[in-house]
Amino acid sequence: MTKNIIIDREAEIARLRQLADSGRLRLGLLYGRRRVGKTYLLTHLWDPERAFYFTASATSPELNRRVLIEEAARWSGQDLRPEDNPTWRNVFRTLLSLAPERNVVLVLDEFQYLASGDEGLREVASELNAVWEGRRLRTGGLLLMLSGSAIRTLEALKDGGSPLYGRLDWSTQLFPFDYYDAGRMVEGYGPLERIHTYAAFGGVPKYLRPINPRRLVAENIIDLLLSPTGEVRLQVETALAQEEGLQNLTRYQAILTAVGIGRRTLGEIAAALSTNVDSNFRRMIERLTEMGYLEAERNFEETGTHAFRYRVGDPALRMYYGLILPNESAIARVGAAAVWRERLATTQFPGYVGQHVFEDVVHQAYARFQNERDLPLAGSWGRWEGQDCTRKALEMDVVARLLDGTMMTGSAKIRKRAADATVFLRHLRDLERLADSGKSWAKEAMKKDAPKLFVSASGFKDSFAAAVKDSGHRVIRWTIEDLF
Repeated sequence: MTKNIIIDREAEIARLRQLADSGRLRLGLLYGRRRVGKTYLLTHLWDPERAFYFTASATSPELNRRVLIEEAARWSGQDLRPEDNPTWRNVFRTLLSLAPERNVVLVLDEFQYLASGDEGLREVASELNAVWEGRRLRTGGLLLMLSGSAIRTLEALKDGGSPLYGRLDWSTQLFPFDYYDAGRMVEGYGPLERIHTYAAFGGVPKYLRPINPRRLVAENIIDLLLSPTGEVRLQVETALAQEEGLQNLTRYQAILTAVGIGRRTLGEIAAALSTNVDSNFRRMIERLTEMGYLEAERNFEETGTHAFRYRVGDPALRMYYGLILPNESAIARVGAAAVWRERLATTQFPGYVGQHVFEDVVHQAYARFQNERDLPLAGSWGRWEGQDCTRKALEMDVVARLLDGTMMTGSAKIRKRAADATVFLRHLRDLERLADSGKSWAKEAMKKDAPKLFVSASGFKDSFAAAVKDSGHRVIRWTIEDLF
């Protein structure tokens, strides 16, 4: 999204333009977490003369109503006065009558601030619905877009109990970029640098924009993320504080900090906070998961009796809570550059990328390219981590059930050395160990026609190819270049 170019979002752009050009009255809803690019998208699709854009502020409904009418008057050139629009019904009636002979777009961003609380927003939505269903003297079309970052609140607008239920012509949640589109924000970088950038800064456009691809990735990380005054650091560390309706913010921050430094289960997280796994604690975990700050995962095809494992959802936040906060005192003492050089660059950051990011990149790449490259279509995707029947540790990076019912397993490694025969043979032994431990999917995956996916950032040695050929197994091999 540099130089006024909209990256990704092709489906959203096509639908928004279709709605705006329909010549009819259309109502849309776009929501997503802060800084994900909602505002950029909605302000770069149409000429300012065609689109009226208003962002509500976290002040009061009365002040927002007054400012909205004043800005609508400036945009339209009409004599509109706040005192003539004392209610939201009046306001919406006025808005829907703007430039009645033209096809226009009206965007009400941070729509949740037009009311105080969920019940108040329901009343505002009811007033909008009353006007929307009434008579309108327009000859031109109109697209009214409601947008905002209060995800749960705005999602409720399309639920069965909402006054706007059944009225929306289109609604969608905007998510951060995947690794591939994040890489398009830093086009001067090569494949490995793009993956490192994604691991550090994630897929939120606002975090990616300040990166200078003419500088080393490490230099950008040091100046933008590690430094206490770094531009992205300041945004990441205040992200949670800007969410609506969170009480006991310190407690939520403590949960993310505990997960960031390696606590994965409810019991481990609660122990780090010296608290019990009670209903209140569970609600806080659920709230963080709903907002995307935490992700819950468990071993492939295991049931609810097995404990979920949690991790910080966004790579930038994962980097912050997992690597930056644990090194906070050292950064304050010796500086960000020294901490990067002495602690992070050689072991901690590469380990973090390999263990907590690269498997995600492979999953995203497979989803992106499976049709284009005629890959077996995956129905469900996961991983497995635990102990076999002999209580020896075992991890499997890729475990997927394909749409045809067969199993695909594999390995995803970003190490500096190329994969040799031992990588392939170890994977077959691991499948056998899991099958012996009662995992029926592993027995299915041992079949020679069950695909095996191996991703090695540094490529493959001849011995790997020879071992695959001798085994007769169906193997897909990707190097780092195949991810882009």
